[in-house]
Amino acid sequence: MQRFLTVFVAAIALSASFGAARAQHRPNSVPLAFGMTADQASQSLGVPLAYVRGTPGNELLVALPNVRGSILSRRSDALYLQFGKGRLIAWKGDWGTVPP
Repeated sequence: MQRFLTVFVAAIALSASFGAARAQHRPNSVPLAFGMTADQASQSLGVPLAYVRGTPGNELLVALPNVRGSILSRRSDALYLQFGKGRLIAWKGDWGTVPP
């Protein structure tokens, strides 16, 4: 019984660490830059952008990090992107920090 319990705990630990490694943010080949379109910014971040407010071409969009499937992840931050005349003019948020 103890052998079974040891194997079971080891399997749970391995599956949790595999899920955390898979959910880590991979570096992009194109960094986020001013002047990008919404499609380019979405491709650069690797996640879809969601509308928050604004008129067409002058929108505030949000990108949420994709960390589903990892029970060890505590990231809940979002990256807000401000577009003017269809181009990225500002962003707020930092995906490189993890709250304590």
